[in-house]
Order: sequence, then structure tokens, then C-alpha cells
Amino acid sequence: MRIASWNVNSIRARSESIVAWAHDSGIDVLAMQETKCTDDGFPVMSFLAAGYDVAFTGSGGYNGVAIASRVGLDEVEYGFEGQPAFDGELEARALSAVCDGVRVWSLYVPNGRAPGDPHFAYKLEWLAALRDRAALWLAHDPAAQIALAGDWNVAPTDDDVWDAAEFVGKTHVTEEERAAFAAFADAGYADAARPFLDEKKTFTFWDYQQLRFPRNQGMRIDFLLCSPALGDRVFGASIDKAARKAPGASDHAPVVLELH
Repeated sequence: MRIASWNVNSIRARSESIVAWAHDSGIDVLAMQETKCTDDGFPVMSFLAAGYDVAFTGSGGYNGVAIASRVGLDEVEYGFEGQPAFDGELEARALSAVCDGVRVWSLYVPNGRAPGDPHFAYKLEWLAALRDRAALWLAHDPAAQIALAGDWNVAPTDDDVWDAAEFVGKTHVTEEERAAFAAFADAGYADAARPFLDEKKTFTFWDYQQLRFPRNQGMRIDFLLCSPALGDRVFGASIDKAARKAPGASDHAPVVLELH
């Protein structure tokens, strides 16, 4: 079984290439973020034609998450209990479904914008609420197979950015964000890909500006955090940089887990 997470940065602009990549790469479940698409505009038929069921939620223009699966798509949940709102709006940032016995979450963590910005406080509140809920899921069922997949907008260590000096005073690398991310490990969830990545400076996101991708000036901010029972099944992981090289590609690369 192969599970992947990918910030697609507009599903309508890239639906054909995304579906083709999933099919050709043998992906069984694909969690997508930043779909930037209203529900009535989601390209459902592209996925169905390739043998994938798909669930999605979005408001258009920004945010939006989706899950495509060819191994079942059951018990779909939109958002999580206790999910914070921003300016009174519950944003389309969390979606889950049971796919062949695995509860897969597609998560698009708020960016934060800048330390001190109201959106930064929202980001920390959002992560704390998700962490508390995720801990309860495992407390209720320690054997649960859960994948928290998505764009976390956090670089957990200095090795997860191309140059730590470039990020001083910026989001994604602050002590508060890193502590919020580390709290998921305390709750029992592990970064399943890290043991299989050969290099420390291995990234999942490269800005479109200033030739960041050819220079490998990126960040690792996309993760699949696995519960213990699911983590025990992981025997490989990769970041598909070739997908980032494609014409008109997203500024993120997909992260893939291989499961027994």
C-alpha cells in the first residue's frame, strides 16, 4: 500500500497531471492540500476515470483539502472536533476518511503569516487543538492506524531549511511552532519518512521565486505523522522531486510512504 501527501497548489490547474502522477506512481491513497477549489468546481471525473474515489472540501481561492483513494473511502469526516475558526470562519483545512483500515487525514495547517500576527496565534491554537484531538484518538484506541498527512507549515529543525539564517524572525521555524509540532511526537505520532531519507537537507517545498528549486533552497514542511500501529507497517519513504520539476508543477513535491 502506498500513501502520499501533496500540497497541489490548485487542483483545477493541475488535475490531469496530479491524477496521472498518482496512477503512474502506484499511489493507493493521496492526501491533497491547498486545492483552491469550491466543492462544485472540483474535478471529480478526472479521479473517477483513473479508478479513485475522492472526498473534498473547499471554499475556492485558498485553502481546501481532498483525499483520493482506490482502496476504499469510508467514514468521511470534515474537520475535527474542536477545530478553531479564524475571524469566525471554520476554514477548509482538515478532512479524513478510512482507506483500507487506515484513518487518513489531509491537513493544511495555517501559515501563520508572521510572528505576532493574529494568524500566527491562530496557527498555534489550531495545532494545539489538533494535537489534543489526535492524542484522544490514540487514548481511545492505541491500536488505531492513523496518518496525519499534510502541509504542516513548520520546519521542525534547522536541517529542514536550506539556510537557518534566512529564516530568523520569520514563521515556520520559531520555537513556538517547533514545540507545537514536537507535541505530536509526545502524543505518539512519528515522522514516518525521516528514517528513510538519506540526506538531512531533503526538502518538500521550494518557492517559485529566485530559482529556489534549481538551487535546492527549500524547506521540509510536508509530513505524514503515523500512529504506532501504522508506523510499524512503514518500510520505505521518498520525496518525489521529479514531480516538482514538471512543467507548471506545484511548488511542493509529494511525500510517499510504503506500507507492508
